[in-house]
Amino acid sequence: MRKLLLPFQVLYVVYAFLLFFLLMLPVFVWALFATLFGRIRGGNLVYYSCIAWATIWFPLIFIRHRNIYLQKPRKGQSYIFVANHISYLDAAIIPTIFRRQLRPLGKAEMAKIPVFGTIYKNAIVTVDRSNPANRAKSVQALKSILRKGISVLVFPEGTFNETGKPLKDFYEGAFRIAIETGTPVKPVLILDMYDRMHTQSVFSLNPGRSRAVFLPEVPTEGLTIKDAPALKETVYRLMEKELIAYKASWIKEP
Repeated sequence: MRKLLLPFQVLYVVYAFLLFFLLMLPVFVWALFATLFGRIRGGNLVYYSCIAWATIWFPLIFIRHRNIYLQKPRKGQSYIFVANHISYLDAAIIPTIFRRQLRPLGKAEMAKIPVFGTIYKNAIVTVDRSNPANRAKSVQALKSILRKGISVLVFPEGTFNETGKPLKDFYEGAFRIAIETGTPVKPVLILDMYDRMHTQSVFSLNPGRSRAVFLPEVPTEGLTIKDAPALKETVYRLMEKELIAYKASWIKEP
C-alpha cells in the first residue's frame, strides 16, 4: 500500500515546497526593503511578513494549526519563550504560533540558504555555538531586544531531539538571560511537527494537525544567576510532564 501511495507523496512534497519558495519570494523582496528601516523596525516588518506567509502556506498544504493555552501570555509583557525542537518544520510554524513581535534565536549557518537566508537573518538573532565571541554577541543582542519590549524564542535543546525521550538536556543560556533581565520564561510545546515531517527526510512531509501548547509562565523575580540551573530544571520538568501527558509521538522512553 505504501508503494502505491509513494507517487502521491512525492507529488505532495513537490507541490508543498514549490509553494514554499513561490510565497517566499515576495517576503524576500520585502526583507531587502525592510533593511532600510534598521535592525529593530526592519526586523518587525520582516516578521509581520513571515506571519502572512505562514498564514497562507500551511492551509494550502493542508496543515491545520491551533494554539492551546493553559495560560495565555499577558498583553504588553515580553517573554523568553522556550520550546522543544523536533522537526525542520519548527522554524516555519513559529510565525503561526507566535502572532506577536518576536525574535527567535537560530543557527547562523541557516542564513547561508539562498533567498530564505536573507529573510532568516533579518527576522532572527543568529548564533554560532562553536564561536565563543559570536555566542557572547548573540546574548547581548537578545538582551537588547528584550529591553525594547520584544519577546525572544529559544530552543534550549540546541538541536533536534532524536533521543526517544520527551526532551534533550537543556543549555543554560536562555535561563541566565531570563534572570539577568528579569524576564519571565514562558514554555511552549510544539506537539505535532514530528508527525508532519521528521528529521530523517523532507519526503516525510504530510498533511494533518498542528498544535502548540502555552504552559504557565515561570517568574524570575528575586532570582540570582546562581539560580539558573534550578530555573532550567523547573522549566525542563514542567515541559517534560506535559509532553508525556499529551502523549507526544516521538517519546519511546519517558
